[in-house]
Amino acid sequence: MRQAKIERITRETEVRLTLDLDGPTGGKIASGLPFLDHMLEQLVRHGRFRLDLDARGDLEVDVHHLVEDVGIALGMALERALGDRVGLERYASAFAPMDETLVHVVLDFSGRPYLAFAPESAGVEGAAGGVNVYHLREFLRGLVNHAGLTLHLRVLAGREAHHVIEASFKALARALHAATRVTRDDLPSSKGVL
Repeated sequence: MRQAKIERITRETEVRLTLDLDGPTGGKIASGLPFLDHMLEQLVRHGRFRLDLDARGDLEVDVHHLVEDVGIALGMALERALGDRVGLERYASAFAPMDETLVHVVLDFSGRPYLAFAPESAGVEGAAGGVNVYHLREFLRGLVNHAGLTLHLRVLAGREAHHVIEASFKALARALHAATRVTRDDLPSSKGVL
């Protein structure tokens, strides 16, 4: 069973989540930050997995800690749920449009964390529900560092924060679904290790 349960508690946040990569799509998501909940619901729906999340953070300070720590916990869950990665498809890419916005995500469950995403070069403006593209970057950084994931995210078109962030989550979801499928019976690496 490709499942994981994570509990991450710091002085700034409390994150508890359960991930099931092969479970029925859905779950209950409650972070105390409605826009983050909405983005995680997009991740679940388009990634076709189950995620139950209960999280709290010091939102009176900023949304940064909560968004980042949810990314960290999700990365930890992916790492644990994927296990030895035998049979894993490993690579995937996906495009997601949202009106004037177009985002491209390419990823590799290589075991080597790397994030290529430069929000300042995309020219995205504003925030959505208190979340901006810099918070998205921190969510992704936490995710890749703890999942052993190489991730390239490119904003090809669009400047409005809500559309860019939502298209990013949708493209990420579709790529995650494809890359985490079991399609073979060996390890997808000529090195013999990931």
